[in-house]
Amino acid sequence: MSTQNKAGLDALLTPEESVLVLIDHQPFQFANLNSHEPTMVVNNVVGLAKAAKLYGVPTILTTVLEDRGGFLIKGVQDVFPEQKPIDRTLINTWQDPKVVDAVKATGRRKLVLAGLWTEVCLAMPAIQAAGEGFEVYAVTDASGGGSKEAHDMAVRRMAQAGVTPITWLAVMSEWQRDWAREETVPGAAEILAQHGGASGVAFAWETQLLGARAGAPA
Repeated sequence: MSTQNKAGLDALLTPEESVLVLIDHQPFQFANLNSHEPTMVVNNVVGLAKAAKLYGVPTILTTVLEDRGGFLIKGVQDVFPEQKPIDRTLINTWQDPKVVDAVKATGRRKLVLAGLWTEVCLAMPAIQAAGEGFEVYAVTDASGGGSKEAHDMAVRRMAQAGVTPITWLAVMSEWQRDWAREETVPGAAEILAQHGGASGVAFAWETQLLGARAGAPA
């Protein structure tokens, strides 16, 4: 199990320490996604991918049996158009040396994972990597399972193994950390508007009000 500190400032994510692995967001996996509304998982994983690109977080894409399971969904692939996903036969991503070598080549120990299905392709690598000393974060709302129970039991199992469950907006917020980091604020605002649901709508409303106030006569 990971011996990393699970509390305190060091337990939060930073872009400089993180590496993201997106696992098997493919048509076949979505076909049996019943724990979440599939369009919500698509929205969230694309938002997560865009956030990783914005903050310069190395991102590894992987698929399983691409010829049968289908290509990675377009929304994610479009964020990294130059990257060919690592295609596997192994169910457990962390048993594929190509994926593990790609992660280790970054030199980073905070491993952020999202995948389909939660109970299989997310839980297996998360538990194994945590056992090898990585600080693992499972993005639960950019993942999903064959049923609500399957997803929930997988999250519980991962937590017992030392994996930290987290949501995609929490990941982006920890990467941003300070609104004084002005170079990433416009990009974060755009991601929030596109993928943040009600938060994005509220942000657009606030922007409208601030714009109207700025244009008001003195």
